[in-house]
Amino acid sequence: MTYLDAAAAIVGPTQILTGEALAPWRRDWTGQYLSDPAGLVRPGSTAEVSALLALASRHGQAIVPVSGATGLTGGAVAGPEAVLLSTERLSTIRSISAAERTAEVEAGVVLSTLHAAAEEEGLLYPVTFGARGSARIGGLLATNAGGSNVLAYGNTRDTCLGIEAVLPDGRVLSLMSALHKDNSGLNLRHLMIGSEGQLGIITAAVLKLVPAPRIRATAMLAPRDLAAALTLLNRLQDETGGKVVACEYMPDIYIAGHLRYVAGAREPFGQRHAHNVMIELASPSAADAAPGEDGQPRLSAQLEALLAGALEEGLILDATIAQSEAQRAEMWARRESAAELTFARRPFVDCDIAVPLAQVAAFLQLIRQRVRALVPGAEDMVVAHLGDGNIHYTIYPGEAGLAQAAELRALVDGTAVELGGSFSAEHGIGLSKLPAMRAVKDPVAVETMRAIKAALDPAGLLNAGKTIP
Repeated sequence: MTYLDAAAAIVGPTQILTGEALAPWRRDWTGQYLSDPAGLVRPGSTAEVSALLALASRHGQAIVPVSGATGLTGGAVAGPEAVLLSTERLSTIRSISAAERTAEVEAGVVLSTLHAAAEEEGLLYPVTFGARGSARIGGLLATNAGGSNVLAYGNTRDTCLGIEAVLPDGRVLSLMSALHKDNSGLNLRHLMIGSEGQLGIITAAVLKLVPAPRIRATAMLAPRDLAAALTLLNRLQDETGGKVVACEYMPDIYIAGHLRYVAGAREPFGQRHAHNVMIELASPSAADAAPGEDGQPRLSAQLEALLAGALEEGLILDATIAQSEAQRAEMWARRESAAELTFARRPFVDCDIAVPLAQVAAFLQLIRQRVRALVPGAEDMVVAHLGDGNIHYTIYPGEAGLAQAAELRALVDGTAVELGGSFSAEHGIGLSKLPAMRAVKDPVAVETMRAIKAALDPAGLLNAGKTIP
């Protein structure tokens, strides 16, 4: 009996997909990675995931976990020897506690579904990004996803209190605590988060919720340069008591791409500027949302006054404050078109790096010089979470420069590390970052990762060939 035959007895034959039914899983979101799995299984409970992994352990069957399939590094690619295990049917929000401000959710819950459920309770799950309508909680945790609100709330890891995961041999690791303090030994929850399915399959989690903002104040700014943008960011944080939740950088090349590829797109200002930043302040305070003497919400009036001062000082050259939810949505839509813009041109080399905030400008200047020295005529696209130093840098080398794709990626990753940064900020490792893991990751760290992998998955059956060199 094959693994899929035996798996059918666990999940039912209708939850086993093969042949043409696998079409949606054969190509990843970027279109760069192709899969040809032996099949796909769709368990409906943690118990079924446990039985499937225990079965895989007995059969020596390679398993590749897949969640929302919105990853950008090839982390869910499966070859013909592997079976995909989808968490999409683990889609229950088990509970939301308004008193404790927590949500207990299964791994297959779509991010936007959790957003809506939290909103009904006057709460917010703060992790958000453009793929929220298809990304699932299990994938967020497995990759320690970031997004646009990391500045205020941290990565997915920082929002997780408890976790449930199935180990490669089928045992269930139950750490579903809502405690904010638990000092009882090694933090196995954090070991699982960001492990990209190497150590187990996450099936559920307890997540922290925060009070939903009563007021948001959002603006597009044209800073004099990136140093001025950082000065202004720090000033806004200081003057508002840390109410900046997003600070997103879109240079002129990004704006040009947005106008070219997105129907109905508009210029953010009356004239083109080299540097463009979207900034958002948010507060759950009734006092911040209350109208002042001028009729504006106090937080909006405070932002307007601070930006007026920055204009007089020359820190910024232009500014537009959203006067309605429609205008705010337009600003966010501009930023959240990043994936659409990035993948509109091919071939591309997409990179996700982080550097210290003060090194963002230096990185962009240095990497452009190095890229064009290697591939003359190469073009690029930049968008960044400026508040946390995370830069999405994409190179368009042209067909003639495609042979240098691996060298270009290594150049970007190495330059980030040279400036005190990381070659992976929020997209994970998967396949695309494996060369950097070999080349620039601390060798003792890699050896430690290998040892942990060997201890939990000695046969190397879970997501083999990815993440850990």
